[in-house]
Amino acid sequence: MRGPMHAHRHERDAVAPVIPLHGAGVPAAGNPVGRTVAFLRRRLAGAYDVDEFGFDPDLNESVLLPIARALYERWFRIEVEGLENLPEKGRALLVANHSGTLPLDALMLTVAVHDRADRPLRLLGADLVYQVPVLGHLARKAGHTLANPGDARRLLAKDELVGVFPEGFKGIGKPFAERYRLQRFGRGGFVRTALEAGAPIVPVAIVGAEEIYPKIADLRPLARLLGLPYFPVTPTFPLLGLGGLVPLPSRWLIEIGKPVPLEEYGPDAADDPMTVFELTDHVREVVQQMVYDALMRRGPAFR
Repeated sequence: MRGPMHAHRHERDAVAPVIPLHGAGVPAAGNPVGRTVAFLRRRLAGAYDVDEFGFDPDLNESVLLPIARALYERWFRIEVEGLENLPEKGRALLVANHSGTLPLDALMLTVAVHDRADRPLRLLGADLVYQVPVLGHLARKAGHTLANPGDARRLLAKDELVGVFPEGFKGIGKPFAERYRLQRFGRGGFVRTALEAGAPIVPVAIVGAEEIYPKIADLRPLARLLGLPYFPVTPTFPLLGLGGLVPLPSRWLIEIGKPVPLEEYGPDAADDPMTVFELTDHVREVVQQMVYDALMRRGPAFR
């Protein structure tokens, strides 16, 4: 599944140690103990870089990504298709479907792009993510930021890959009976941002997340009390307590589609509501069809 231009991270572990800047890979020291010691030395010496958004590539490479990678490789056994559709350099806006009750799909897409395309993916997250003290801090360290036009434009101006999930909480919080049916793509803010930045829109379909926490009910009074968009009931949660937070080991397929052509539009098109609406609807239809196609190729969720 790996194209010739997209080396897997594990094949780069033998590179000589250097101090990374702005998303460069952190080389491994030969063994887990050596890598840990090297990481701690860099932290104590202050030999690491943090960008204006709080992105800490060293912490991300050494701590956060390895944790997520264990789920990616061993639990969900994720396959990726369409890597050739990602630009090797330069800006792009990745637009994906959202599902799964908890947003593990966003985390897994980050691992896929990092490990298979050798580029960091800068996700745009909802306000609620950054209102949770520890979670918000770690999200910043992992390179992500608030889903607002200003931050998105600044990231694209730096020629970053930016990821957005236009369904928002309506996508990840939908009941299991509505699985793989995309919700509204908001008001088209991502299209407006892409037009203003001159960034291609790359559609992404994620299949597998719908089965990790099948949502069969929603305790809305409790959700309102806690200030949450929903409080899910799944076959294992809250019945099994914290044990119910272990995701089911579904098989995943991530497909990266061909960029949606925007060449005929200029930055001024971002101010035309009809153009924005039509492009938003078109991108949603493209992602929906990709989801259906990937679902057929993925086959049974558990095998």
